[in-house]
Amino acid sequence: MNSKQLEIFKALSNKTRLEILQWLKDPEASFPAQVHAGFEVGVCVGEIQRKAGLTQSTVSEYLSILQRAGLVESTRVGQWTYYKRNEVAFGELSKIIQSDI
Repeated sequence: MNSKQLEIFKALSNKTRLEILQWLKDPEASFPAQVHAGFEVGVCVGEIQRKAGLTQSTVSEYLSILQRAGLVESTRVGQWTYYKRNEVAFGELSKIIQSDI
């Protein structure tokens, strides 16, 4: 197992980070409609923070960990940052689990 794969599994080892990934899998069902953008660009970090019920700094750190692991991507629109799942990474993760574990 290489260091990138370990980083992915470490990112997945936190309940809230797993919940964030689940919410981002179906953002329309998990979050209220967004005023400034649709869900094509992702979900605003403020909405993720509200749903998680944690401080913005904690949620930002969790999102940063998920992004470093390649599991989410961010897009900046004006003053807002939006996050969405990197579905390509989940396909690769599935292959790792099937072949290496």
